[in-house]
Amino acid sequence: MVKIAVTGKGGVGKTTLSGTLARMLARDGFDVVAIDADADMNLASSIGINNPPNPLTDYQDMIEERAGEKGGLFKLNPKVDDIVDSFGVVGPDNVKMLVMGTIDSGGSGCMCPASSFLKAFLRHVVLKDKSAVILDMEAGIEHLGRGTTKGIDLMIIVVEPGKRSLETAERIKHLSEGIEVKHLAAVINKGKSVNLTPQLEALGIPVLGEIPYDEDLVRADLEGVAPIDVGGKWVDAVEHIKDNMMQMINGFQQ
Repeated sequence: MVKIAVTGKGGVGKTTLSGTLARMLARDGFDVVAIDADADMNLASSIGINNPPNPLTDYQDMIEERAGEKGGLFKLNPKVDDIVDSFGVVGPDNVKMLVMGTIDSGGSGCMCPASSFLKAFLRHVVLKDKSAVILDMEAGIEHLGRGTTKGIDLMIIVVEPGKRSLETAERIKHLSEGIEVKHLAAVINKGKSVNLTPQLEALGIPVLGEIPYDEDLVRADLEGVAPIDVGGKWVDAVEHIKDNMMQMINGFQQ
């Protein structure tokens, strides 16, 4: 089983990459759960799901039952093993999808039942022997302080040419060292005009590959079609990145 988180600055293409990787891994025979943990909740369209599930945070009664206790306390390990079947949907290539939803925590340190529940789910979700969890994280770095990325095998940082994108990657690298994320890698989107690989490798972030600008991707977005169903050089590049990603993860797990 592999767990992959995809993050980066807003607008760099992390959601599109997450959905495409989910479909590709499913076609490779993995039992895939794609989790939308971004406040914008756009992962469904990149997978090709027209009717995404309601966010888990909409089910307050269920969360209180699983994670809450009398007196306003919370359980550290609420029951989560039936969540995928009960609250997810199944999309193309049999990709299962869940939407986390946003948590009004009143501060990043809040230990509320919803936060406890979502953290437990991400840590303990178990599928079949050959399974993969793809987690589309919210943009930026704030989520790294809330513990939702513990237990991730590989965190992929999507970057594009620009100082802010590189600065975000550097901060993610720094913060990941304190939250049990042992392995990071980068994917460069729209990076053919500028070689970012030396700068990322200097930060200690290996590069899985580059994705070129592709008008087919723009067309897919305008038509509301999943990129993998359109094809083109963008999808070909992600296929190569997926192979490099799995080779890297297999090396970690040996």
